[in-house]
Amino acid sequence: MDKAFTYKTKIYYEDTDAGGIVYYANYLKYFERARTEMIYSLGYDHKKLNQSDVYIVVRSCHTDYEKPVKFEEEVSVVTKLSKISPVRINLIQSVNVNSEVRVIANVELAVIDQSGKPKKMPEDLYKSFKSCI
Repeated sequence: MDKAFTYKTKIYYEDTDAGGIVYYANYLKYFERARTEMIYSLGYDHKKLNQSDVYIVVRSCHTDYEKPVKFEEEVSVVTKLSKISPVRINLIQSVNVNSEVRVIANVELAVIDQSGKPKKMPEDLYKSFKSCI
């Protein structure tokens, strides 16, 4: 994948454990925020999708914690689309400090309707995602 979406944030005290290291579950929050901002950058939001009975949910997430991120570090959450179909989106997401990857995740998203059944995403959204490859 050539194109990537980058979301930047700073690590706050509330993000860390007693040792000043980011609590492991908080990385999932950073990944979620980055995915949401990526969808916004494509001209969509969850409210608009939900009105079309389209929900994008995490199906699986495999996370490797390479090196800790610490209090007050500036991070870039990089999201790269690795594979897409009308009902699935596969991403590689990483939390980086400068250019060093600290945490990396392979995330699979599913597109479903309100009842939880697979549903094809709108064609224009699919094309927008495809343009990210």
